Amino acid sequence: MAQLYAEAMGDAYPHELEASSSCDWPLLGAMVSGLRLRPGGRLVDLGCGTGGPGLWLARALSVQLIGIDISPKAIGLATRRSSAFVPPGQATFSVATMEVTGLPDAQADGIVCVDALGFAPDGLSALREMHRVLRPGGRAVLTSGGRRAHPVAPPWSHRAAEAGMELESEEERPGEPAMWSRLYRLWLEREADLRHHLGDEQAESMLVEARTRSQTLGNRRSVTITLRRPGGTKASADSAA
Repeated sequence: MAQLYAEAMGDAYPHELEASSSCDWPLLGAMVSGLRLRPGGRLVDLGCGTGGPGLWLARALSVQLIGIDISPKAIGLATRRSSAFVPPGQATFSVATMEVTGLPDAQADGIVCVDALGFAPDGLSALREMHRVLRPGGRAVLTSGGRRAHPVAPPWSHRAAEAGMELESEEERPGEPAMWSRLYRLWLEREADLRHHLGDEQAESMLVEARTRSQTLGNRRSVTITLRRPGGTKASADSAA
């Protein structure tokens, strides 16, 4: 799977991550900039999958990582991969949902959520869980997609406020829809490989996604969102360890 994403992204794909998501070099830079973490801080990766982006950030920023995903298989793979990125004890992974992480209140200095929020059964509950888990002044950086024309979801400023958060920035990712177009084409061209490596059930789900969503990519708007939990001062939040 990672090879297909690499083909779709070209040299924007961070190969070491082996990510099956839209995570590219520009997004990694945006997350570093948006989080503003200091060494020794605590980062939560919600919907972490096999751990690539979170582990890369943990190493680059010298922070503790907690990865959360609903898939026990993905959590097992992330746990096994962690030694290639960080020393023992710097990263832990747990099976949980984005709406109920099981983490203590005000645990995290930062949160990332790459291409996962849309899969939460209740997106607002997931945002409220981010608010609960973040310390005052902490930030969450996430990716989101929607319709450019006739949007269904409310503006991000409204969603942030409803979850008790502040919208700090909303940056468009202009190349992301075209990346998905290339990826969907590769899925359809390599159906036999998908079925062989992933099994018929998962492959069929991906093929249905490729056939249906590829028709609407021209109206897709993709963004990187940075949310901040109110509290403290921005100066002290940016300098806190």
